[in-house]
Amino acid sequence: MLLKQKLILLATLPALASSCFAAENASVKDEARSTLSDQQSVAVTIYNSNLALVKDTRKVQLKNGNNTLALRDVSAQIRPETALLRSISAPNSLTLLEQNFDFDLLTPEKLLEKYVGKTVSLIKTHPTTGAENSEQATVLSANKGVVLKVGNRIETNVAASRIVFDDVPANLRDRPTLVTQINNQGAADQTVELSYLTGGLAWKADYVAELNNKEDALDLSGWVTLTNTSGASYKNAKLQLVAGDVNRVQPNTLDYLQRRPRNTGVVAAPITQVDMAEETLLEYHLYTLDRPTTIAENQTKQVALLSAGSVPVRKEMLLYGNQNYYLQQYGVIGEKLKVSVFVEFDNKEASKLGVPLPEGVMRVYKKDSTGNAQFVGEDHVGHSPKNEKVRLKLGEAFDVTADKKQTDFKILPRPNKQNQLYESAFEYTLKNAKKDKVTVTVQEPIGGDWKILNENHPHTKASSNLAVWKIDVPAEGKTTLTFRVQVKY
Repeated sequence: MLLKQKLILLATLPALASSCFAAENASVKDEARSTLSDQQSVAVTIYNSNLALVKDTRKVQLKNGNNTLALRDVSAQIRPETALLRSISAPNSLTLLEQNFDFDLLTPEKLLEKYVGKTVSLIKTHPTTGAENSEQATVLSANKGVVLKVGNRIETNVAASRIVFDDVPANLRDRPTLVTQINNQGAADQTVELSYLTGGLAWKADYVAELNNKEDALDLSGWVTLTNTSGASYKNAKLQLVAGDVNRVQPNTLDYLQRRPRNTGVVAAPITQVDMAEETLLEYHLYTLDRPTTIAENQTKQVALLSAGSVPVRKEMLLYGNQNYYLQQYGVIGEKLKVSVFVEFDNKEASKLGVPLPEGVMRVYKKDSTGNAQFVGEDHVGHSPKNEKVRLKLGEAFDVTADKKQTDFKILPRPNKQNQLYESAFEYTLKNAKKDKVTVTVQEPIGGDWKILNENHPHTKASSNLAVWKIDVPAEGKTTLTFRVQVKY
């Protein structure tokens, strides 16, 4: 008797599933749908950390009382908990009862998953006659392949067949859709604004600097690079960018997997020459594009940020040491050591700049003897406020090298029970194969309580733990720096 009841229940499951499926689709037909054709305007504010605020304004038609409003073409990476729907034309007339984000998008695989337990049509074509035969089948499984029950048999190899579905399930959308249950006590025709935070929209700054022939000035151009992998397009959007580190609560792994981009293929858009107005926002900087722009799905767009000419620049060749040199015996420290090359400039109005520079990569070029610009190095720059110094490491010098050795080391008697006293001497030989004189900055970090006992070039104490020498090295020549240091730890 129990087995018979189970068989009856199994026999009724497909019919029960189809009945629920039909009820779901009936509710979808009753919903009010809003598409991009209803959009009146859209504003996008993009932050540095793969985060954007979208404000989408649309005209919708609502009945009095309870409504189901499906807002299509929202971002596929929307954070639904941040969504806020309000009426602009009739404030306080809408009450939000419930909202759901349908992020399962329509694909053959998803469609099969939603039809598990439901009936489909299986159409087979005769290989010689071309005649088609249709049978009713129940989808038993769609996990790593399709399992169908056709009459009294089970089939798995349906590659040569066509599966025909009666309808699309209610919770399977062809576009990302936010479905809201709202109560309307206002007019039927309303203008509403949907605002939400989303991932998949990011921006970064890129800079191009060209050094002049004397290497004492540069021309600087800044670009904003926008990347949209959010799963939606934003047509004629008002674009704003926030530069600064906004604190965010990190989502858990499941949230990330559900909201990650479906397609990361990105197409580059041409660079557009425009102006961006800048203002402060709390402790950040806000940049506003001076005209609407379209941010297409899966696109990289570049717009101009700034331009400045003949910015005074200083070049520096730097040899940097290690504070461990002064605590133990080393002997030869290194031979033919490369000297680093830096350039720096002041972000000041007096230097023909004086604007906040968002974080990004600055690439430096210089023209060769034939007038062709050649790449000479790049460096990452952090957010640089007005009136700050910007310093870039371009690389290592080819023709300027150094040999470093420790010529003496000894541990002196303890001055007291708490401290140890060390004394060491060094010889640095700086070599210049260029046809022009160069100046090399030697920076030595020295810990503890230290003093220079003797030296053949004067040093400056840049800070409590840094000694600095400026050494001139003649063309195709060399200069030796010697010094002795006593350190108390």
